[in-house]
Amino acid sequence: MTFETLGLSPALLRALSQEGYTEPTPVQREAIPLVLAGHDLLAGAQTGTGKTAAFSLPLLHRLYPDGKRPPDAKRFRALVLTPTRELAAQVHDSIRAYGRFCGVSSTVVFGGVGMGPQIDALRRGVDILVATPGRLIDHLERRGVDLGHVEALVLDEADRMLDMGFLPQLKRILAVLPKQRRQTLLFSATFSDPIKDLARQFMREPVEVQVARRNSAATAIEHRVHPVDSARKKDLLLHLLAADSRRQTLVFSRTKHGADKLVKHLVQFGVRAAAIHGNKSQGARTRALGDFKTGAITVLVATDIAARGIDIDQLPLVINHDLPMVAEDYVHRIGRTGRNGSDGQAVSLVSHDETGLLRDIQRLLGREIPLEPVAGYEPSSPLQLSCAAGNARPVQKPQQRGQRPAGRGGQPAGRPAHAKPGHGSGKPSHGKGKPGASRGAHGGGRPRLTDDGRPGRRDAGAASAPKPMTWGR
Repeated sequence: MTFETLGLSPALLRALSQEGYTEPTPVQREAIPLVLAGHDLLAGAQTGTGKTAAFSLPLLHRLYPDGKRPPDAKRFRALVLTPTRELAAQVHDSIRAYGRFCGVSSTVVFGGVGMGPQIDALRRGVDILVATPGRLIDHLERRGVDLGHVEALVLDEADRMLDMGFLPQLKRILAVLPKQRRQTLLFSATFSDPIKDLARQFMREPVEVQVARRNSAATAIEHRVHPVDSARKKDLLLHLLAADSRRQTLVFSRTKHGADKLVKHLVQFGVRAAAIHGNKSQGARTRALGDFKTGAITVLVATDIAARGIDIDQLPLVINHDLPMVAEDYVHRIGRTGRNGSDGQAVSLVSHDETGLLRDIQRLLGREIPLEPVAGYEPSSPLQLSCAAGNARPVQKPQQRGQRPAGRGGQPAGRPAHAKPGHGSGKPSHGKGKPGASRGAHGGGRPRLTDDGRPGRRDAGAASAPKPMTWGR
């Protein structure tokens, strides 16, 4: 099957040719004909499989059937909602690229930036609006946008929006959309039962497409786990990065404070690195992501805010410096690599206090991830972990906003999260609880560090820290 056989307009086929796309991915083959036929759609596919094109292309075809805008068309005909600013910006870029020969009129609105230019763009009116829920609510309250003519609604990463507490905002937005004549499309990497229940409330006989097994990770990804004491994680990370200092690497930290500390540590040793998380300004986040894409920096340290919405061509390596507290987030994190058929590696540095989290991940994936100690960085004692996925404890479920996933014995794991989708900001916080400080031995005579990067006491008789090394491009 080709894009031509899917029945897309010549204008879209021309744009796809310029983008270098020759044949549709599985989710595109399944979804595009259904969307073109006017069905509501509930589509699940692992990240990196082309979900954005799967809804953008048929949406553009329906709005511009002859490759150009009808002269009598109303404004704000389609609305795309995403959970994060980065994902909103990337979806908008894709829509503009695919619709470059259709005269597509579109804009994107999200928090963290001034409202003035957004107000001006909305006042002029556009055909397709891409938005985060919080900032869109702001514009609705200012009466700056009229959604009464919306013909198509897309919820991208719908499960993530619910996990981040956007359900009240989604209901407010849905209340002002036309109930008749509206086509609704839900796309997500994973679908929980609550998502399906919600879909039944505001979708009309949706057709379900599940291209990949629920919560599965891309098959092109190689998973590796390196057991290590908490205090030696940063040293092991430097060791792994030194294997190829020019290789782009996305590193995940559990906390915002930990991400900043980790970047400071990497830069101290000559690594070109930057952090991206919820406490960064939108300008800083955009610059860091842009520098990572262009190669100006080779290491991007992120909290889970970056697990969705970062699209890097052929990103070879994702490293989990800290495992996520919720197993499903592992799938979203590693989905940044192994995209569009390319190979990728997902490496996790696992300490003793994270063995339960690793069991959850193995259970979710339905497979073992063998432990591979790195010579010179072996943990002070073996990890007590059964690598058999079937012996894992039940997977933790995402909790209500403001709560931590329950730990063993029903107690909250870590301090309560304070993540709230800021009203009108589109800027959900992704803070995580601080891991406890490790008191394991720290080799090499360097200061021992806690998980969040704070210096601990120096081992008796320790030598001075190694000198920074020069990293080439």
